[in-house]
Amino acid sequence: MPEVLTAPLVVEFPFTRSLGPVQSAFLTGLRERTVLGVRASDGRVVVPPAEYDPVTAEEIRDLVEVAATGTVTTWAWNPRPRRGQPLGTPFAWVLVRLDGADTALLHALDAPGPDAVHTGMRVRIRWAAERTGAITDIACFEPHEGASFDGEPPSHSGEFADAVTGITAPARLDYTYSPGRAQSRYLASLAEHRIIGERCPSCRKVYVPPRGACPTCGVATDTQVEVGPRGTVTTYCIVNIKARNLDIEVPYVYAHIALDGADLALHARIAGIPYDQVRMGLRVEPVWSEDGRFPDHYRPTGEPDADYDRYKELI
Repeated sequence: MPEVLTAPLVVEFPFTRSLGPVQSAFLTGLRERTVLGVRASDGRVVVPPAEYDPVTAEEIRDLVEVAATGTVTTWAWNPRPRRGQPLGTPFAWVLVRLDGADTALLHALDAPGPDAVHTGMRVRIRWAAERTGAITDIACFEPHEGASFDGEPPSHSGEFADAVTGITAPARLDYTYSPGRAQSRYLASLAEHRIIGERCPSCRKVYVPPRGACPTCGVATDTQVEVGPRGTVTTYCIVNIKARNLDIEVPYVYAHIALDGADLALHARIAGIPYDQVRMGLRVEPVWSEDGRFPDHYRPTGEPDADYDRYKELI
């Protein structure tokens, strides 16, 4: 039995969104070292400001300015900061209720150790040296000796010059992926230019890639079956948007391919034929990558197209 594989995997993409008037005012305010909240229908001041009332769900626009000082309501120590977090040294995650606000803001507190942090401690904002209109304009919080005050926060128009109207936030997930025994066997066979699936002992269907269990019957599958390598295009799509870090010119075709002997279609890129000539029923075969570990794409075999009745159940 082949060794169960593991590999580091990173899923990363930029998340871009436009801002409404409330979030635009809040982030532009941070750029100008001003913290804005919004007054809800029950009189509470919500920071960060919400676009809709948390009680009535109605749109709210009554902006107010709160202080840059506040009180820690709860906290947790972070002994090992990770990539992209606010500070590179150990710090505390804190919920801070800014003076004039009735809700708490989550951010980092720069403190020498967990013994220096406690609920009720006074803190203030440490502003970033360069501010662009993002939550990172607050570099972190730091301890502060000043007393709290409960005065009525003044109203604010929310108007600033050159307002921020959109943000792009990087989203990233780092983890270690293990495909399990079934797919480890499948990947090992690909390195030998073989494609194997597993047959369900109950319904007798052959699944490629194998999953270790039948998704229909729920029973374990451990009988390997070699399939393909040729197959039939069951359906497809034409890709017209170029992906980052993918050296494939558009347009190109991604298709579901029912390999001969398999009862589940897998997806792969089609090449070796103009994109507008790809069709359902096209017979294709794999073209292996340079390192030989997996098919780079599928190309036409030159055989006559498959009859629809042969693959209609796999669409």
